Amino acid sequence: MNVDQMVQGVNDALTSRRVYGDPIERDGVLVIPAAKVRGGGGGGGDNQQNGGGGFGLSASPAGAYVVKGGDVSWVPAIDVNRIVIGAQVAGIVLFLVIRSIFKTLGARR
Repeated sequence: MNVDQMVQGVNDALTSRRVYGDPIERDGVLVIPAAKVRGGGGGGGDNQQNGGGGFGLSASPAGAYVVKGGDVSWVPAIDVNRIVIGAQVAGIVLFLVIRSIFKTLGARR
């Protein structure tokens, strides 16, 4: 695979079709799903025509546009994993703060 082929593959992968899904219509409501898409690539070579390259692509749900009665609204996707991890981090921080307060109060006696 040469560099031109790799660049063409990257262009094909990073199209708006990767970000917006096929519209879904039910009962007069149109839903257009959307995703967060990230990608990166690299390559290199030397004077002896040795070389290589690679590309990575990552996607996660972002939400959906909802079209109903001529009004358009954005409905964000809920990332349950991020919520759970955030709650765990907040709980640990709260525990450390409370422990620090009790240690300080105990040292004053």
